[in-house]
Parts: sequence; C-alpha cells; structure tokens
Amino acid sequence: MTKHRPFGVTLLAILAGILAVISAIVCLQFLGILKFNVGLFSVRYTNIWYALMWGLMVWVYVWLVQMLWKVEPQAWMFLVVITIFNLCLNAVYLIGDASFNTLAVSTLVNALILIYCMLPGVRNAFGPIK
Repeated sequence: MTKHRPFGVTLLAILAGILAVISAIVCLQFLGILKFNVGLFSVRYTNIWYALMWGLMVWVYVWLVQMLWKVEPQAWMFLVVITIFNLCLNAVYLIGDASFNTLAVSTLVNALILIYCMLPGVRNAFGPIK
C-alpha cells in the first residue's frame, strides 16, 4: 500500500536534495577538484578527512531524500536530528573563524527545513513514529 505524499513532504525532499548538492560541492572542494572562493581569491585546498566526512553527508542526504519520497515515518525524526546537528555545526564554525557568507546558504536551508518540519500538517503527514 502506498502512502499519499503531500506537497510539504515533497518540498522537504527537494530541500534535502539541495543540501545533498551543497555537501557534494564542499566535498569536491576538499578533494581539491573545485576551488574555494575567499573574497577575490580562489584557493585549492585538499583535506581527505574533511572530504570523507562531507561525502558521508552526501550519502546521508541522498538516503534521506529516498526515505522522504517514500513517506517513511522515521524520515521526519531523522531529518530533524540531522538539521539540528548541522545548525549546531554552523554555529561552531561561526564561533571559529568562518564568515557567515560561507555558511549562509547552508544555515538558511537548514533553518527553513527545521521550521517547516515543525508545522503540524507536515508532522501529521508521516503518521506515528514506531
């Protein structure tokens, strides 16, 4: 039996897909394939550990998009946990020496996802969590 997928769940899947693309771009930057743009300068930087972690985030987001597309009840909770985790990491980066310009898109998309997830209609679309 297939579940009806409301527009809100489709929108969450699309936003999670956008975060997967952003994570893939950052992964490619840490592999040295794409350049980091810092102001007027372009810099190539390679860090295999960061690339591995961002590659893992790509995999998590792709898996999450599949779960959201199938409207699995666990997808809502997993999306909320991952979104809060990313917002906390962005806050830690901002406390460090990262500028808000580098984290603006990620922070904005994660905040929109979290706010949208908390709406009662979206939460009810997934049914009870088992």
